[in-house]
Amino acid sequence: MLALVCTVFVYGQKMKVVDGDYTFLKGQKNINVEFDYSNLKLYNDDRSEETYVTERTKELEEKNRGVGKNWAKKWEASKELIYAPKFLELMNRYLADDYGLFFEEGLTDAKYTLIVDVTWIYPGYNVAIMRKPAKLSTTLRFVETANRDNVVLEIKAKNAPGNRFGGTFSNEDRIGEGFAKTGKTLAKMIEKKLKKMRR
Repeated sequence: MLALVCTVFVYGQKMKVVDGDYTFLKGQKNINVEFDYSNLKLYNDDRSEETYVTERTKELEEKNRGVGKNWAKKWEASKELIYAPKFLELMNRYLADDYGLFFEEGLTDAKYTLIVDVTWIYPGYNVAIMRKPAKLSTTLRFVETANRDNVVLEIKAKNAPGNRFGGTFSNEDRIGEGFAKTGKTLAKMIEKKLKKMRR
């Protein structure tokens, strides 16, 4: 019961275990990771990713022909080139060397898979002296790789702030920092549990 009501706040982010516990991690060396954007909504009006990309592309194209189409390509590429690497870097920074637990995409032979279900993004902004960080909400679902219906741990991660020291004009860079903070918060939660398992 304690695990189900465990809530952790780190750097303004709220993480809450809603189902399962961490015992499955004992003895594990590799965790497969997958990122799922199929449930993604954006901004406070919960617009779909398709709507956001279409509107943003049109807005940029009207200002400068070609820029919008290039941005749309960058948006999609950022999932692989910015978001996933940021998350995995912070996860492994805290867990790989000290605990021998490594997280990586494509580890299909791993017993367990972490599905990072990206549910909500607020891109933030940086205009002149006005700045607002990005925010990222995810559902972090650990499942048995061979039986995805077997969810061994599920965590709701809400409003991870995304910003870079000195600021950045790139929405994608701000969002990437939200992924980094989510990875760090989750890694610290797991680290705490693994320390107890060692005793």
